[in-house]
Amino acid sequence: MTKLLINLTTAQDSPDRTTVAFVIANAGVAAGQEVTVFLNVEAVRLATPGYADAITSPGFKPLKELLETFVANGGRIWVCPPCFNARGLDSNNLIAGASFAGGPAVVALLGEGAASLTY
Repeated sequence: MTKLLINLTTAQDSPDRTTVAFVIANAGVAAGQEVTVFLNVEAVRLATPGYADAITSPGFKPLKELLETFVANGGRIWVCPPCFNARGLDSNNLIAGASFAGGPAVVALLGEGAASLTY
């Protein structure tokens, strides 16, 4: 199976970029790829319940819907632990489908031949 890693650094600070990343992620899952979205920097906030609910970008489905579809169809969401902790977020309160995974997991996935995109 083809693997895709999407490195996402934005959230409410760039709704267009954030939304497009999940549009691409959903397209990858629909094409039969194993897709992992790695949330880091400000994007770690997307892993907290309710944060993505208000993020929209004209012409696209709401981010909340894109996230739910991605997870429901087998997409993985990895959250950078140091980025999450640096923002004082509650590590016991993540959205469904999100888990903590750091640099070693990302490097291992790339070592397995995953293509990568950064938003």
